[in-house]
Amino acid sequence: MPTARESLLDAALSALAGLPWSGVRMVDVASAAGVSRQTLYNEFGSKDGLARALVRREADVYLRGVDRALAECPQASPTGSDAGGTPTQASPTGSDAGGRTPTQASATGSDAGGAPIGPADRLVHVAEWTVGSARSSALVRALLTGCWSERLPAPSVRTTAAVSAVPAQRRADAGVPGPAELIAAVRDRALAALEKEMPGADPVELGRYCETAVRLGLSCVVAPPGRGEGHAGYIRSVLTRLPVRAVG
Repeated sequence: MPTARESLLDAALSALAGLPWSGVRMVDVASAAGVSRQTLYNEFGSKDGLARALVRREADVYLRGVDRALAECPQASPTGSDAGGTPTQASPTGSDAGGRTPTQASATGSDAGGAPIGPADRLVHVAEWTVGSARSSALVRALLTGCWSERLPAPSVRTTAAVSAVPAQRRADAGVPGPAELIAAVRDRALAALEKEMPGADPVELGRYCETAVRLGLSCVVAPPGRGEGHAGYIRSVLTRLPVRAVG
């Protein structure tokens, strides 16, 4: 059963699907979550605190999906579109709060057909997750690109130390990652995963290789490949041509 905090975040995300953030009222969020307005303020302190927590949660959802994409071999990537520029809403239970998940297969280094999974495959999965997440969540797209529309709750920058009594809110108050920070977090996760499979690779070059894959996925978010050319095939064709030299 979701906590009051998760219910409030879900209610805020649901309200945002039909209203600009300026039109979302705290009293309505509390009512939709089935809690008192005082509970809402106890959790988040203010509407800006709610915004930071909501955006922070979307960033965490995205990064957890990156971890799964690196560990597993998805048979399919998220394909939900967001033509209207509004985020989708789903239950916080299961894979993530946004309802976006790679289809689970094997985490043993092979796909459903038994074919080995190479480093490029894992990075393609990460890129597919990035593209699918950005299409299905306007908040993830804004986090990755830094382009915040007036509809979205772009959190203000904190200039004072977080003092919330709620640990999760203290983390949200510390700020949300910008595009460079988020890309670096994905790169570091990918690097940690691939170093186990490529122990002799130069870590600097391998890090660039991982970051290139992330940035290729992001480029497909901003400027999708032409008709007839899927982003996964495009990214894979580039990655397979990039050598990663061994140390020494």
